[in-house]
Amino acid sequence: MKLALCNEVIRELDFSHQCTLCAELGYDGIELAPFTLGDEPHMLTEARRAEVRKALDAAGLELEGLHWLLVTPQDLSITTADKAVRDRTIDVMRRLIALCHDLGGSLLVHGSPGQRRLPDGPDAEEARKRGDDAYAAIAGDAEAAGVTYCIEPLAPRMTNYLNTLEETTRLVEAIGSPAVRTMLDTCSASHAESLDIPALIDRWMPTGLVRHVQVNDYNDQGPGQGRMKFAPIMEALIRNGYDDWIAVEPFDYVPDGPGAAARAVGYLQGVLEAVRWRA
Repeated sequence: MKLALCNEVIRELDFSHQCTLCAELGYDGIELAPFTLGDEPHMLTEARRAEVRKALDAAGLELEGLHWLLVTPQDLSITTADKAVRDRTIDVMRRLIALCHDLGGSLLVHGSPGQRRLPDGPDAEEARKRGDDAYAAIAGDAEAAGVTYCIEPLAPRMTNYLNTLEETTRLVEAIGSPAVRTMLDTCSASHAESLDIPALIDRWMPTGLVRHVQVNDYNDQGPGQGRMKFAPIMEALIRNGYDDWIAVEPFDYVPDGPGAAARAVGYLQGVLEAVRWRA
């Protein structure tokens, strides 16, 4: 397993310095939030794409992928009844798939809770169908680009659409594309699922539908900064043959972004070493 940092944690630094810091701390890669690159990241120029690749290469890092996809440009939604807005949103999704490919990433994580909320009232089910259709619409683009588009279950406190792995895998199976999968965010899962995280991994990882893992604590801080025990989580991942990226995504940066990034990587490296030694 390789460790990546979600780069919004240190977004006050320019991207080249983000890469340098990640490498110095011991991360293997970066999971990039496109909004950290500007207001229209889906329209990033070839010159700017080259700069991003150069910064990653100079630091010896990989771009694991993209996440938090629809923060910018503003006013996007996959569930809205406004067809023009929805069509624009799907176009942004398609362009971000191309951006991920161009930057050497292998996956995209679609969380973006504000841009997928269902309205209250009688239009909720139609809105859900519009959201489902939006995810299906980009499947062919992800296949052509050779990347995996992960639909992220998020806790109900964040959105009222696709909160659990059971709901999300049902949609993934209905779409029926090998390029559309789901993923596990440990914080959201701890707020939304009936099973604990290791049991959740044992239940869903063997299905082949879970493509990615993000780690954060129940309290929104980084792994190792709350009550969640990550050794059993890592043991479950190893037990189920997961050998891909682990992305660190705290929301509450304690003591600050760089400090949270440093604490998380040191903690996870120690946990992984201990788990492997016991095995």
